[in-house]
Amino acid sequence: MAAGDVTRRASITAPSMHRRPSARRGSLIKNPQTQSQEVPWDIIDRCALPIVLCHAFAVVLSTLLNALHLSQVSVFTLFLWFSISVTGSLWFYHNLQVTAAGKAVLVTGCDNVLGNALARRLDDLGYHVFAGFQNKAGNIDADMLKEDCSGRLHTLQLDITSETQILSASLYIVDHLPEGAQGLWAIANCESWCALGELEWVPFSVIRRAMDVNLLGPARLVQVMLPLVRRARGRIVMASSILTHVAAPVRGVHAASLAALEALAACLRRELKPRGVDVVVVAAGEYTTGSAWLSEEKLLEQARDMWKRLSDEQKGAYGEDYFEQALRSLEKYTKSADADLTAVTRALSDGVTRTFPLARYTPVSPREKLKSLLAEHLPRSLYEGLYTD
Repeated sequence: MAAGDVTRRASITAPSMHRRPSARRGSLIKNPQTQSQEVPWDIIDRCALPIVLCHAFAVVLSTLLNALHLSQVSVFTLFLWFSISVTGSLWFYHNLQVTAAGKAVLVTGCDNVLGNALARRLDDLGYHVFAGFQNKAGNIDADMLKEDCSGRLHTLQLDITSETQILSASLYIVDHLPEGAQGLWAIANCESWCALGELEWVPFSVIRRAMDVNLLGPARLVQVMLPLVRRARGRIVMASSILTHVAAPVRGVHAASLAALEALAACLRRELKPRGVDVVVVAAGEYTTGSAWLSEEKLLEQARDMWKRLSDEQKGAYGEDYFEQALRSLEKYTKSADADLTAVTRALSDGVTRTFPLARYTPVSPREKLKSLLAEHLPRSLYEGLYTD
């Protein structure tokens, strides 16, 4: 769940007292000393196909007008005119936002920095926020969130793998909806369990836990909360990962659980469309989330536990050097304690606040975007030859 220290590489399988400083307040979003490298993939994804169609329509219309001797207008002129018109219309359409007044949003996973940052952003925008914490009692992050935000924000004890806590949260939300609200405007699920390691290394209890948190918990949460969301004709936003489209070693269990979540979301989108409920997936990249999911302390703890559980035969087959190298390959995603979550947080909030949200947002680095496009469109043998990992 985190990566090792780049400058001081103690053995990943040996006990360590190194602790990573906790992210707080301003560092939840980004390091103020660094400039955000966010790429507006949502606008590009929304405009790319219409612009291609503009060119196709320009070619057809120019050919037709010239053949009928009605006009000598060029393809480029028509394409430019169509592109400006369509892009302007799409820009207006894309930026329409719902009013925040009287709307309530449930954000799960506020124990992690991403859920915490999203709850703060939605509170700043004027929404009533129900912030769910897996462990609320004695949690300094919950206390700080309540202290820093407005009176519209409520903190909840909500472990999404607990049926009792989900039902209790639903009753609390019903009792504390803003005046005049017909229901719950949105569910933003930011809870995630990052199980790392090659499949043979990961204990089955960890695999089960990953499925419980990443798939079964969100599914049950939606089941219970859906009547409230349907009444408000709101939306469901699921945090996922670009790894569902890009195969990578050591991340198989994590990617599998989130791929199942995305498949569920795709089907749910079709089921709820007639009822006016949008379903949005935010597939973030490893570079853009960075230490939001991976902390050094948790990775070292997980690595030591996995190594201890391996049989002597397995330890001999893989070797400690290979085991450590495989897990340390993740450290490039956690170089800074102050991860820049601007792109991911904006994508999640756009899923909640936009009048016409995209079905899938991809707040990823340019390198990850290229890799995912090649993974989807290249022949598998060619892609695997390019990316041997």
